[in-house]
Amino acid sequence: MKVLIAGAGIGGLTTALMLHQRGIRSTVFERAREVREIGVGINTLPHAIRELAGLDLLDRLDAVGVRTRELRYLTKHGQEVWSEPRGLHAGHDIPQFSIHRGRLQKVLHDAVLERLGTDAVQTGTQLAGFIQDEGGVTVNFVDSVAGGDSRTERGEILICADGIHSAGRRSFYPEEGPPSWNGVVMWRGATEWPVWEDGETMAIGGGMGGKFVLYPIAPAQDGKQLLNWVVGVRLADGATSPPPEKSWSKVAHLSEVLPHARRFNIPGLDIEGLVRATPAIYEYPMADRDPLPRWTHGRVTLLGDAAHPMYPVGSNGASQAILDARCLADALAASEHPREALYVYEKERLPKTAEVVRLNRKGGPERVIDEVEKLNPSLFDDVNDVLGYTQREAIVKGYAGTAGFQVKKAV
Repeated sequence: MKVLIAGAGIGGLTTALMLHQRGIRSTVFERAREVREIGVGINTLPHAIRELAGLDLLDRLDAVGVRTRELRYLTKHGQEVWSEPRGLHAGHDIPQFSIHRGRLQKVLHDAVLERLGTDAVQTGTQLAGFIQDEGGVTVNFVDSVAGGDSRTERGEILICADGIHSAGRRSFYPEEGPPSWNGVVMWRGATEWPVWEDGETMAIGGGMGGKFVLYPIAPAQDGKQLLNWVVGVRLADGATSPPPEKSWSKVAHLSEVLPHARRFNIPGLDIEGLVRATPAIYEYPMADRDPLPRWTHGRVTLLGDAAHPMYPVGSNGASQAILDARCLADALAASEHPREALYVYEKERLPKTAEVVRLNRKGGPERVIDEVEKLNPSLFDDVNDVLGYTQREAIVKGYAGTAGFQVKKAV
């Protein structure tokens, strides 16, 4: 069997490694000229890191990322709503990682080239179309760098892991339109900064209408550490307004961000100083897409953000793409026919990810901050007087159970 994968992001590269581990050939086609360390920070949850550890990548992740120790949910004023240990400290046997997205992608890309060969990732090739028949799928790629030139590739399966603007998804749902925006604009950055707290803790201050996110994404050196931050503020009603023009990875000016950043307080952190020290700030709309009725059409299927783009809450975007890759590779290795494998994969993964998308729209586990701020938008003496422990626990732990990373208690 030969599998063609469109997209050399986290989902596509992980799928290639999973398939290789199961003795299935694949080639990855990436529209960018080269796979570079771009982006900012992400969190990858223990159930997804378990799959990467199964690919013997744990040591490489330790070299570039941080094993997350604790997560704190705060109000916009900096008062604690909820805190909990994460990863190994929460009882998992596998850590959670806070990591630079580009460095995680490089770890995966390097492993693909080492194990599958230097020609396993074809860059500058953009998915343009495909034709299926009983024996396989013929895929047309165009040169995304020089333009004009095209090539065809033949395989048994095509996996479209080409992101929220997926060409594969658009071929099946041409009337779907642009991603859904909820009115929130996010400004993101990362910069070297004196180690905050223990260098392994992440904090989220404020609810869905306005929040500040902070976490380290690289090991500390000489008292400093690469800190990732996000300012997210609701600027419009997404139901009636389109997102700001060209707001996908657009470089933002400090003057746009600073007034919003000053709204938040994280104890022990100079937020304004951190934002001012950041060399490049990027703007993104908080966007997703409605869950689909199906991902698979014949011998072609969707994976990762192409299948289920979700709001970046709950640390689930990259994690769910990695779980997709594991499920699909297992199905292809175990099934007698590729179409059977794609059916098994979709039946397993589509409903689970659709539920995560829906929960993320409500705020995911971070909804606990919204509930507290809704009941008391100012300062309080004791959070338990605002919202009881049991109610707060139900929000946070309920999400963990649905997303698949709740700690399993010993019987």
